[in-house]
Amino acid sequence: MIDLVAFIPRAVAQGIPLLYGSTGEIITEKSGNLNLGIPGVMYVGAISGVIGSFYYEQSLASKDDINGFLAVFIPMLCCLVGSLIMGLIYSFLTVSLRANQNVTGLALTTFGIGFGNFFGGSLIKLSGLDVPSIALSATSACFSKTLPFAGSVGWAGKLFLSYGFLAYLGIIIALVAAFIIRKTRVGLQLRAVGEDPATADSAGINVTKYKYVSTCLGCMIAGLGGLYYVMDYACGVWSNDAFGDRGWLAIALVIFTIWRSDVSIFASILFGGLYILYLYIPAGIDHMEYKELYKMIPYVVTMLVLVITSMRNRREDQPPKSLGLPYFREER
Repeated sequence: MIDLVAFIPRAVAQGIPLLYGSTGEIITEKSGNLNLGIPGVMYVGAISGVIGSFYYEQSLASKDDINGFLAVFIPMLCCLVGSLIMGLIYSFLTVSLRANQNVTGLALTTFGIGFGNFFGGSLIKLSGLDVPSIALSATSACFSKTLPFAGSVGWAGKLFLSYGFLAYLGIIIALVAAFIIRKTRVGLQLRAVGEDPATADSAGINVTKYKYVSTCLGCMIAGLGGLYYVMDYACGVWSNDAFGDRGWLAIALVIFTIWRSDVSIFASILFGGLYILYLYIPAGIDHMEYKELYKMIPYVVTMLVLVITSMRNRREDQPPKSLGLPYFREER
């Protein structure tokens, strides 16, 4: 039997990067932009934060001199700037130059992973360590700090209060994004741009502005998912290629949640649990071959949801009509 009190917090911690990535991609896709560069954006966001954290820690005479505010602010600022640049590159290529969105996204993913591995390897050499990783324990402690009374309320504290502030920030961002998209005028105009940019343009909505802002904002949110993974989940340890396929899982989560960021909160925890479920199955030679099947579960579930939503054919369950298509104002 699985110990739920131990399993659920790990599932939540595993799912928070997926929540950031899927929320950012939902905002982007609502404008009609299909950004398959989210895995690369998460890499760039993570390594940008690591670079800021590394040089901040190097500037300290002693780890005891660390300032909690600067230890959080500097990596987050670097992360947001790095992710923003990735969003601007994607927007310029696909919105201004009308490049193919699928090719551009895949190119950004390849670039982002290479960028992260190159600078990650450089920092490892600068640190002079013999291990293929770099540990930023002092900064990480500021990100993973929990509420002071979390350990005194038993299992409830472990399930609900034992996470760093970025975990709660991710949930807040997802709820705010869902509210804005569904209930506000800005959200209505964003959805209009994603459904029919020509009609939105005729109504006086600045299509280019909405596509740029939503894509850049989505990239910045996704980048925070990479920062969370390194600074909180991995306890400040950066290793090249350690992310695995989490960026692709975040994109799959967009389909699973039917483009609803509030639903993504629960879905990301579910995916996080499914992602690590193989670690909790009985050990032994007889069960080894089944572990690879357990790793496939998140993707199988996504495909099933895709099939079911296609069969139901409800408009609210479908992606924006112009998703992945460039907008030529001259053809309006």
